[in-house]
Amino acid sequence: MPVSTRIIRRRIKSVTNARKITKAMELVAASKMRRSISSVLATRPYAEAAWRAVRELAKVTDPMLHPLLAEKSGAKRLLLIVFTSDRGLCGGFNSHILRSTVAFLKKREGADVDIVAVGKKGQGALVRMRKRVVAAFSNLTNNPRVADVRTIADLAIADFTKGTYDAVHVAFTDFRSALIQKPIVRQLLPIVRIGELGDVRQAAEGDPPKSGGETLEISPGGPYEYLFEPSPDKVLDMMLPRLVESQIYQALLESSASEHSARMMAMRSASDAASDMIDGLTLAYNQARQASITREVAEISSGKAALE
Repeated sequence: MPVSTRIIRRRIKSVTNARKITKAMELVAASKMRRSISSVLATRPYAEAAWRAVRELAKVTDPMLHPLLAEKSGAKRLLLIVFTSDRGLCGGFNSHILRSTVAFLKKREGADVDIVAVGKKGQGALVRMRKRVVAAFSNLTNNPRVADVRTIADLAIADFTKGTYDAVHVAFTDFRSALIQKPIVRQLLPIVRIGELGDVRQAAEGDPPKSGGETLEISPGGPYEYLFEPSPDKVLDMMLPRLVESQIYQALLESSASEHSARMMAMRSASDAASDMIDGLTLAYNQARQASITREVAEISSGKAALE
């Protein structure tokens, strides 16, 4: 049964309105992605300087005096911080990081793992999978601030220091480019440098692969040209929590940039699909209209022939 031209016009109007929405969402996501990338690049010098300073401090202090540096053998209790989005319409962003999280949990089946979920989508999915979510945070990715991650860092540091957990890991999506975002899981505590953090520009320009996993080299003794007040241990007590905080903040920025990039590409694909649908509907509309005109002409001709 042929579809009337009125129905086709209604469909074309509906798809056109949907394309306007997806195009607007694409532009908004692109703007947020650029802002997140700028934030990652702006915080990178601070993170590099903090790591170098802590590395120099670690050379003149005993690592056993600070629990954030002490390695614990046979980690049985783990804390995993998972970064996802609060909203959908971002392609496979959430499913990819959740798949990596599940793979990480399977590798450590013998360990007791608690999860801190950052993002409503991850929280809901992990609860449905019956994973133990001990804390949840939302509405952090739209406008990430250092103050937003301070609570997460304090929670991880306090529980690790008390011995509640033997190690703390973080799962986030590393932003490589507008087309490539890679979900990864890395150790956060005991303190290990996460090489993926803050290297957006190198990844975008196709530089060599990023390095990570660098630990603090502890070598007490020897001549040093540093004067610490009140003492290296006290300074380390102040700087190590800030270093952990900066790494969590950069993971949030990476995840935010990846989310907005994934949403931008998803909305672009939706806009392209809407354009293709409009072209198909326009063709169907022209065919239906031509068929209607042909039918009317045929009826007029038949009527004229009957009168003659």
